[in-house]
This record gives sequence, structure tokens and C-alpha cells, in this order.
Amino acid sequence: MGTAERYEAPEGAAVAQMTKRPDTDVPNRGAPAAEPGTAVVGAGPGEPARAPGADVRSETDSRPRPYYRPLWVEEPARRRRLPDPVRTAAVRAVLIAALTLIQAMVALLCTLAGSWLAFPMVISSVVSTILATWGVLDVWVTRQVWNQRNGVVSSPSSTARALRRERRRARRRERSAQRAQARIRRRGRTGRLSHS
Repeated sequence: MGTAERYEAPEGAAVAQMTKRPDTDVPNRGAPAAEPGTAVVGAGPGEPARAPGADVRSETDSRPRPYYRPLWVEEPARRRRLPDPVRTAAVRAVLIAALTLIQAMVALLCTLAGSWLAFPMVISSVVSTILATWGVLDVWVTRQVWNQRNGVVSSPSSTARALRRERRRARRRERSAQRAQARIRRRGRTGRLSHS
């Protein structure tokens, strides 16, 4: 619960008010922050609270008010999110490439140190390089396949159009079957079994 504490001002004419937010011990946003141990002074019941020593502005004062900038500014995304299969392939490729770089660095350090581990690490880094190349190609192929199947590709070989056509036909068949069932149910309610 929020609390409002009132103290008598030193002059005796003005009333000091300190309003706290319900969830924290921080003063409300609109009121200027006061130092600990000082009260925020309000000139009257209808006027906003102000800190002691703060300048009081009249309605005709044209000085600019302080601008409180937000903590962050939301910007619209520049590019759409990658499709799930493409994103999975991209993450896999990045992980394989990172492991390949680590293996290459270990192979280099083992070679410089003259360790017996140098030869197996060189062989495994060659294999990892082949795997990393496959991972990058997999991202490209997955992206092309996804665009071909689901994207709006205007090339004649696109299968997206045929898939949409099949889905439309299936929906039409389903709707006509539902209409036929509804027709049969309506006829059954009237008590007629067939047309005479």
C-alpha cells in the first residue's frame, strides 16, 4: 500500500508531502526526487508537490520543462526472423565452425610445443573443416528449400503454388462435406426421409 506522510513545514504555512510508490521506497515519477531526510513541499491541496528550494513556475512561464528520456527505445526489426529449419541449420553451422577453430588452435599449439597430440589434432581439424563446409552448405540448401516450398517465389518451378492449390482443394472438399452433412441433418429433423 502506498503511504503519504505529512509534516509541518518550518514556515507553518505550507504542508510538506512525501508520496511513495506502492512497490518500492522510491518517490513517484512525477515528483522530483528529494534527498533523504528532506520533505517535498506542496503549497496547497490542489498544487503539485515540489522539493524545498525548487523554483515555482507560473502558468505563463515559457521556460522549457526538463525532458525525461525513457530507459530504452523500441526499434522495429530491420529483417524478419529466419524460419525455424534455417535457424537450426545456422546454429549448427556456427557451433561446428567454432569447434573447428578451437581444434585448429589446439593443433597449432601442440605442433609448436612438439607434443604427440599434434598429429591427431591436425587430422581431426581437417575433418572438422570438411564438416564446417558441409554445415554452411546445409544452411544455404535449407534456406533455398524453405523458400521453394513456403515462400512466395514467383518462379514457375516453385512448389509453393501447387501446395497452396492442394490445400485450397482440400478445404473446399471439407466445406462441401460439412454442408452435405448439415443438409442431411436438416432433412432428418423435418421427418422426411426422401423427396416425393
